[in-house]
Amino acid sequence: MDLKLKVSSYYPSLTKSEQKVADYVLGASESIMYRSVTELADLSGVGETTVMRFCRAIGFKGYQDFKLALAQDYSPHRQARDGSPEAGEDDGDFPALVHRELASILADTMDLLDRTKLDEAVRRIHEAGYVQLFGVGTSGLTALDAKNRLLRIGLRAEAATDAHIQAMMAVTMGRGDVAIGISLSGSTLDTVDLLSKARQQGAYIIAITNYAKSPITAEADLVLLTAGKESPLEGGSIGAKMSQLLVIDLICEGLARHDLPRTREMRERMAKAVIERIY
Repeated sequence: MDLKLKVSSYYPSLTKSEQKVADYVLGASESIMYRSVTELADLSGVGETTVMRFCRAIGFKGYQDFKLALAQDYSPHRQARDGSPEAGEDDGDFPALVHRELASILADTMDLLDRTKLDEAVRRIHEAGYVQLFGVGTSGLTALDAKNRLLRIGLRAEAATDAHIQAMMAVTMGRGDVAIGISLSGSTLDTVDLLSKARQQGAYIIAITNYAKSPITAEADLVLLTAGKESPLEGGSIGAKMSQLLVIDLICEGLARHDLPRTREMRERMAKAVIERIY
């Protein structure tokens, strides 16, 4: 069933506030699938809880379930059944297409970069007694990459993929420590919850996300934005990960320049520590 038809069929049974969300959904383009729950709430003029109630009222478990249906509604296969061309049909040179998309994502991430916030993030991490990175799924892999980068320049950093270990790490943080949460959507429940726990212990919170208005930013002291948008059907895209890694790379380069002699020394130490493990 077409999603907008479904919304229309439920419309009379919705509350007035839920109808505000329905009105926005009915008038929106496919870009709505890239909105966070906070953004949709703001655009509809309601609270986040109203958006969640709207989603459940029309038969979905929650906002992410609703977004998945949106993505399916706007998928290339659905469009092809409606008579429009398949995505990429007009461009047979897919390597060039992928390259252009990735280059565009990196350029957009640089356009979003707030140099003042980047410098503050670098300062906070440089002065931190301990850095803990949080993320799940593809963002969890980015957290592990970031841990590796930070260790190589001599910072005490940790990242884990096990949910229980992450929870224990969050509650053992304290003042002077920095917690970095990585979430493309900004709505990843586990990551937001872990940052909340770290915040309660006094840690300084940095969020790396694609959405300036999302649940993760409500927990953050500082937000660094990425530009790797993806729909629910495109989870784990390389473009999204590259935008996150670019921000991590910028942070690490800033840290390295804080004390170049120490950075050089630590890199030499790290190289010697692993050289015997290489043929």
